[in-house]
Amino acid sequence: MLLLLAEYLQQFYTGFGVFQYLTLRGILGVLTALALSLWLGPWMIRTLQIRQIGQAVRNDGPQSHLSKKGTPTMGGALILSAIAVSTLLWADLTNRYVWTVLAVTLAFGAIGWVDDYRKVIEKNSRGLPSRWKYFWQSVFGLAAAVFLYMTAQSPVETTLIVPMLKDVALPLGIGFVVLTYFVIVGTSNAVNLTDGLDGLAILPTVLVAGALAIFCYLSGNIKFADYLLIPYVPGAGELIVFCAALVGAGLGFLWFNTYPAQVFMGDVGALALGAALGTIAVIVRQEIVLFIMGGVFVMETLSVIIQVASFKLTGKRVFRMAPIHHHFELKGWPEPRVIVRFWIITVILVLVGLATLKLR
Repeated sequence: MLLLLAEYLQQFYTGFGVFQYLTLRGILGVLTALALSLWLGPWMIRTLQIRQIGQAVRNDGPQSHLSKKGTPTMGGALILSAIAVSTLLWADLTNRYVWTVLAVTLAFGAIGWVDDYRKVIEKNSRGLPSRWKYFWQSVFGLAAAVFLYMTAQSPVETTLIVPMLKDVALPLGIGFVVLTYFVIVGTSNAVNLTDGLDGLAILPTVLVAGALAIFCYLSGNIKFADYLLIPYVPGAGELIVFCAALVGAGLGFLWFNTYPAQVFMGDVGALALGAALGTIAVIVRQEIVLFIMGGVFVMETLSVIIQVASFKLTGKRVFRMAPIHHHFELKGWPEPRVIVRFWIITVILVLVGLATLKLR
């Protein structure tokens, strides 16, 4: 929006041309989203408290979580609002990728909002039934996958790139739709499973989004893409603004979500942010790198799958409780220790993911 204004004003003063630079708009995106989160955060927390929109706590979970009962939830709406406003202000609104990622984010956020609403407002412990949650995730995930497939402008946009193997690229054809569906829906649910401790999910999300912003910038620049032997995806660079907005909004939310949390993001935030990361990774053709950088999300998801499979097949549990962050809590680790150690793991994995840019 402001980019269009700057382009108009440039005819009167050439200095407005500086807003053409992605890096500047990325920085402004971070600062705008961060400022909005910090400004609106206290108001949103008070509103949630007044309306008694508080977190429900499982009785069979760690006893230390009982004190969290009633903590305001659905704070993910703050994150999504800050991301949307910042992106609309600073991104090129003629870019199809910007609208695709924004639409997926808000669509998955709507699914999470319905689930949270039923749990905390209607006091329905089931929330949105799983079959309906997965149905709507599938609808929006497939819609995004089909759109990206139909609008692909070059074969590389539907090719699976294997990092560290510069000569390995697998044309997917219609299989691109299937892969994209699983990446978007899988990442959405993985982040949601991770969101069980104060700040545990949001900082890894911010770190991965920051790394994806680098991939977006490089993939959208033909010279950098050619030098680094990564896919050149015209227009992908504009997603740096969205990634930057996510980083700013996430950091602003972490200000209130850090231990002990004043507010939780709820499904409205977790489902949306995971879907956003998955969609961006698909666009820049870095699904495998996302798998590496989001290793904490993968670990949390696998722990649930292993726990359920083991119990159904043998009647025994592998972990004391799943997802795995609860396992460590029940082993006696204080919550802040679990959180910070998972953060450290994410920092390491994000650096490994970024290293694949040169290891080809």
